[in-house]
Amino acid sequence: MNNLPTISLLDDQVINKIAAGEVVERPASVVKECFENAIDASSTRLEIHVERGGARSITILDNGHGMTRDQALLSLERHATSKIQNEADIERIATLGFRGEALAAIASISRFTLTTRPAHQLEGTRIQIEGGKMLSCEEAGCPIGTQIDIKDLFYNVPARRKFLRAEQTELSHIRQCILVNALAHPSVGIRLTADNRPLYQLHAAGTLADRISALYQPAFLHQLRPIQFTHDDITLTGFTGLPQTGRKDRTDQFIFVNNRPAAAPVIYHAVNEVYHPLIGRGRYPALFLFIQLPPEAVDVNVHPAKKEVRFRHPTALRDTLIQGLQHALTPPPTEKPAPPTTPSEPPNTPPPTAAAPHREKQQAWEPFLVRPETIGKPKPKDPIQKTTSSPPTQPPPPQTEPQAPWGWSRVVGQLGGAYIVLETNEGFALMEPRAAHERVLYEQFMHAFQHATIPQQQLLTPETITLPPADANRLHNALPHMEELGFGISSFGGDTFLVDALPIWIQHQPIEPLLLETARALAEGGRRSAAREALADTIIKTACAGAVRASDTLTDEAIEKLVHDLARTEMPYTSPRGRPTLIFTSYTELERSFKKS
Repeated sequence: MNNLPTISLLDDQVINKIAAGEVVERPASVVKECFENAIDASSTRLEIHVERGGARSITILDNGHGMTRDQALLSLERHATSKIQNEADIERIATLGFRGEALAAIASISRFTLTTRPAHQLEGTRIQIEGGKMLSCEEAGCPIGTQIDIKDLFYNVPARRKFLRAEQTELSHIRQCILVNALAHPSVGIRLTADNRPLYQLHAAGTLADRISALYQPAFLHQLRPIQFTHDDITLTGFTGLPQTGRKDRTDQFIFVNNRPAAAPVIYHAVNEVYHPLIGRGRYPALFLFIQLPPEAVDVNVHPAKKEVRFRHPTALRDTLIQGLQHALTPPPTEKPAPPTTPSEPPNTPPPTAAAPHREKQQAWEPFLVRPETIGKPKPKDPIQKTTSSPPTQPPPPQTEPQAPWGWSRVVGQLGGAYIVLETNEGFALMEPRAAHERVLYEQFMHAFQHATIPQQQLLTPETITLPPADANRLHNALPHMEELGFGISSFGGDTFLVDALPIWIQHQPIEPLLLETARALAEGGRRSAAREALADTIIKTACAGAVRASDTLTDEAIEKLVHDLARTEMPYTSPRGRPTLIFTSYTELERSFKKS
C-alpha cells in the first residue's frame, strides 16, 4: 500500500488567501498597501474613511493617474505590476510597491470594489469582487484617480477575523500607518475619518518641518536639530531631537530609506552610539531621518510586509549616520561653546569663571526656555510681585550671564542643602548639583579624550594590584585604552600591575574596583562600535565618580561656577546617565496653580 502524501497544485483562490496572510495582517495593512499604490500613482491628495476600526469598511480615494479597464483588470491578478519588468529591476527598486500581490490578496478576503479613471478617458471602470470571485466589470462615471472600497475584511477567513483586536486598537494601528506615511510624503494632502469623525486633516505641506508642525505642536520643532549631511553616495536629511526629547520607547523615531519606512539594526545601533552618552541607556530621542542612497545599495525585498531592509555596505552607512547625527547636534560656530578648560586641580576648587556661549533662540512653550526678546535684559519683568526680605546691607546673590541657554538667571541659594535654586526670566529652576557636575565633567573628559589631552595626577605612593588570571588578562588587553583614559598603569610581572597615576577628575576613588570595571567594559566591547560605546561608558562612570556628592556643601563661588560651567556644555539639560540636571517651572504654571489665570 502506498501511503506517500499526494502533491498537488493549489487553486488560485487558496493561493490568494495564503498570500493575503502574509500581506494583510490587519486593516492597517490594507491602508498601507493602498496608500503606497496611491503614492506610486503620483497622487497629491488622499482620503481614507474607515468604519469600526476598518473591519466593517475601508475606503481610499486618490487623485493619481488612474487606470484603463484593461490595466484595472490586470492589477487584480497575482504578480501583475507596473513597478518592475525583469529580474534586473529587482536590484534597483525605486517604488514603494513592486510585488503585485496586494490588490489580489485584499480582494480574496473581502467584498472589494475598484473604481478608476485615467485623465485621457471620459468614462471610468468599476470592478466588483467578492472573496476573490469577480461579480462585475462595467463603465462608471468617476473623477480622475482611483477609489478602493473594502467591506467585511476577513469575512471568508473567520480564523483570521477572530484575531482582530478591539476597534480602538485597530484604529490606532491605522492612525500610526497614516502618521508614518504622512511624514514620508509631506507634499501629499491627507484626510482620515473614522466612523464619520475626522482624525487627520493634513494639507499638502511641502516641507517636512511643516508636516511635523501639523502633526505635533509647532514649538516641538524648537527641540529638533536639522540633519543635512552627505558622504559619498549617502545623503541624510531630516531632524534629530535634543536630549530632552528622549522617551522610554521609539514612538517618536521615524526612519525612511529612499522615502520608504524602514527598520534595520545598523541604523538603531548608530543612533544609540551617538545618543547614549547624552541621555543614557533605555531612552530614545525624537528622530525624523531620511536616508537616500542608490536603489541597488539597499535590499527592500527582505520582509513580506517590507518592514525591514538590508544594506550592501552597512559599515559605511553606520559611519555616515554617526557623523551626520554628531554634525547635527554640534552647535554652529556662532553658538558653539568654547572648549572646556582642562582643570589643573580637583573639581571642587573652582577655576576662573568663563562666560557662557550664545545659544539658539527658542520658544517659551518649554518652561526653561525664554522668549527671544527677553534674552539679555538685566532684570526680568516679574508677573508675580515679590517681597524683599533681605537686609539692605546684604549683597545681592550672584547673577549669571544672559547667554546661558535658559537666558538671564540669578542664583537664589541652596534648597535643603541639596538643590540649587535659580531665578530665570520665565520662572525658576531647581538644579541638582551632582547631575549637573556629572555633565560638566563628562564633556570635559570627552573633549580631553578626543584630543588626547587627559591630564593625570601622580600618586604620592604608587599602588601594586594583583588580580585573578581572567581579570588580569582583560586588563593586559585594555592597557592601551587605559592610558588613553588617563590611567598610569603598567605590568609588574604576572598578574600584578603598578598604578602610579589616575585621571585628574577621579577623587577619593578605590583604584582596584575602578580598574576592573573599566577593563571589563572594554573587554565586552569587542567590535569597533561596541568598543567605542564601552569607552563612552567608562568615561561616564569616571565622570560620575568624580562628581560632587549630595552631602557636599557648596560655597556661593562653587555654585556660581557650576551654573556657568553647565551653561557652557553642549547638552546642559541631562546628565550623561540621562538624569535631568534642571527642572524648570514658569510663572505661567505658578499662576495657573494658584488659580490666577
